[in-house]
Amino acid sequence: MVTGDNRRSPSPSLAGFSLGRRDLLKGAVGVAGAAAVGLTLPGGRVFAQTALEAGTGEVTLGSNYSNEVPAAGLVAMVAALPNKNITVKVNTVDHNTFQENITTYLQNPDDVLAWFAGYRMRYFAAQDLLGDISDVWAAGLSDQVGEGFKVASTGDDGKQYFVPSSYYCWGIHYRPSLFEEKGWAVPTTLDELKGLAESMQSAGIVPFALGNDGRWPAMGTFDQVNFRTNGYQFHVDLMAGKESWTDDRVKAAFATFAALLPLHQPDPNGRTWEEAAAAVVNKEAGMMTIGNFIGNQFPAADISDLDFFPFPELNAEYGTGTIEAPIDGWLMAKKPKNEAAAKELLANFGSAAAQEAYLSKDPSVVVPNSGVDAAGYTTLQKKVFELVASAPNVTQFLDRDASPEFASNVAGPALADFIADPTKIDSILEDMQAQAEAIYAS
Repeated sequence: MVTGDNRRSPSPSLAGFSLGRRDLLKGAVGVAGAAAVGLTLPGGRVFAQTALEAGTGEVTLGSNYSNEVPAAGLVAMVAALPNKNITVKVNTVDHNTFQENITTYLQNPDDVLAWFAGYRMRYFAAQDLLGDISDVWAAGLSDQVGEGFKVASTGDDGKQYFVPSSYYCWGIHYRPSLFEEKGWAVPTTLDELKGLAESMQSAGIVPFALGNDGRWPAMGTFDQVNFRTNGYQFHVDLMAGKESWTDDRVKAAFATFAALLPLHQPDPNGRTWEEAAAAVVNKEAGMMTIGNFIGNQFPAADISDLDFFPFPELNAEYGTGTIEAPIDGWLMAKKPKNEAAAKELLANFGSAAAQEAYLSKDPSVVVPNSGVDAAGYTTLQKKVFELVASAPNVTQFLDRDASPEFASNVAGPALADFIADPTKIDSILEDMQAQAEAIYAS
C-alpha cells in the first residue's frame, strides 16, 4: 500500500566495478541452486541462506523520482510488494533538490531512500550515515544479481549498503528516422561527428541539444570527452583528487569540449534537460549527450524512434572502451523507525517481480536482477545490456565518481562558467584545482 506525497572517499579505480556478461547472467544459476535449500522471502522467491524478519506497519520512503515516468514506475514497484501488512509512505522531492541537499537530508531521513551506487554511496556509508543491509544480500539478493553489482553496493568495510534496481547508459541519443530521412550515418570519429554536425546545421537543425539547468548535464559531456581523450584511469583518478585539474591533459579535453560548444543550443545554463530533450523529440535538434532516461520525454508512440551511440573515439590509444553506466537504487537510513519493514521493502525492490513492475512503466532503463526476462526488452534496452556487458571499463558519472562536495560546489558551477565563457578556462581550472586540494586533503 502506498501513501503520501568530510572525509575523503576511496578512489573509484580502487572501489570500482565492471558488469560483464557473466555478472549480468550469474543469478539464474544461483537461484536454481537455492531451490534445494527451500528458504523463501515474501513473493515466493527462493533464497540460498537466511530469511528476513517479516515486517508490519508503516515504512517511509524518500524518493527523487519526481518526473512522471519514474514516479509511475515507483508506484508499480511498491504495488508489487507482496506483504500487504506494510504501508509505504512515499515522500517525493524534486530530483535536483534531493541530490543537492542529501547531506542535510541524511541527518533525519526516511526509512528507505533513493540514491546511487558506487563511490557516492561509499562516501555516506563511511560517514556512518547509512544502515547495514548485508543481511538483505545474504537472504538471497546475492543469488539474483551479479558480483559487479554487489561490489558497487559494498562499502569500504565490506558490508552492503545499497540495493540496485536499474541502470542505463550515457551516450549520444538521436532519432533514427531523422538520420534516415537526411541520409546521415552514425559517426565513429571526431571528424565524422563534426561533419555530421555541419550537415545538420545546413539543414537548419541544431546539432546538439543541451540544457544545463541544475548544473549536472554538462558533467556528462565532460566525462565523455575526458575519458575518450585521456583514458579511464586518468579520468577516475582526476575524479578522486589524484590528478590535477590544471594538467595539460585536462586542458586538452576542455579544448575539445570548447570546439564542440558552438554545435550546441546557445545559453544552456538557463534551460532544463527536459526542455533540451524536447528539441530532439521535435526534430529541432539532431542529437543530445544524455542518459537513456531521455526516453521518458518521448511520447509512447515515438519511443521506438530513439537510439544512441557511444561518444566517438577521440584518442586511438583508448578507443571507445569506457562506458558511463550509472546504477540507481535504494539505501536504508542508519536508524530507520521500522527496520524490519524497511529491509523487507529493500529485498523486494531487488526482486525480479518489483523490477519487472518498474519496467512496465519505464522502458528507458535496464534492471540488474537476472530473473527478469530480457526477451521483453526493447531494442534500445538490449543495446544497453550488450554495451555494458562488453565494456572493459564502466564509470558512474562525475557527480557519483567524485567527492559530493567537489561535484556539487565546485565542478557543477565551474562547468556552467566554462559554458558561459570558454575563454576563461585557465582561471576556472586553477580555481577548481585549488578547491579540489582543500576538499580532498580533508
